[in-house]
Amino acid sequence: MPTARQRLTTIKTDGTLADAARLLSETHVGLVVVCAADKSMAGVITKTDIVRQVAQCREFIPTVPASAIMTKSVVHCRPSDLLHEVWSSMKERGFVHIPVVDEHFRPCGVVNARDALQALLGEVKDEGSLLRDYVMGIGYR
Repeated sequence: MPTARQRLTTIKTDGTLADAARLLSETHVGLVVVCAADKSMAGVITKTDIVRQVAQCREFIPTVPASAIMTKSVVHCRPSDLLHEVWSSMKERGFVHIPVVDEHFRPCGVVNARDALQALLGEVKDEGSLLRDYVMGIGYR
């Protein structure tokens, strides 16, 4: 999952809302994974979370800690999960991003719906080519 690793953006639980907003302002970042001191995933922050916090204006925005606005119960996947199962889960829940965590719950990537769909479409195309080659007898003797 090289693309998932490239999409991973993290912040510490004591990072601020301003820090999270800065990270989310990057073009290809739609989800920031919030990490505890042991580097395990504590939650996630999306652009929607930032907008919701700004709209509520409960506190001085730049100093609000990431842990105060993050989603704590996070749907995630593992590197060993099948991509079509991850895609199905994302589609079912309407997610654009889903974090990938290791056996210690440390984030190691973020799957983006567009990337997942492109990879799945590539697999279908490859399967079609393999089937055609098999039927035509190319490469099989």
